[in-house]
Formats: sequence, structure tokens, C-alpha cells
Amino acid sequence: MKTVVLIKEIYAEAFRNLGHYMLKYSLKVFTWFSFVLFFVGLYALIFRMSTGFAFD
Repeated sequence: MKTVVLIKEIYAEAFRNLGHYMLKYSLKVFTWFSFVLFFVGLYALIFRMSTGFAFD
């Protein structure tokens, strides 16, 4: 019975750390993706303003 509890604890610890790593990695990817989209939008706005696009 001790072996089963030990294995359960090992797997619980492994998946706990894995979840934290995956969350941390996915938030970093989302942050960089958001920055890229923001700068693309900013570039489009500045480009339209510099070419005389009428914002009616």
C-alpha cells in the first residue's frame, strides 16, 4: 500500500509542475502575440493617416 501512495504522490507532483509550466509558457506566447497584433494595428493606423485616408 505504501508503494501505491508513493507513486500517487510522484505523479501528482509531476502533473502539478507540468500544469504550471504549460500555463506560464502559454501566457508568454499570448503576450507576444498580443504585442504583435497591437503593433500591426498601430502601423495600419499610422499608414492610413499618412496617406490621407478619410475617417468618416
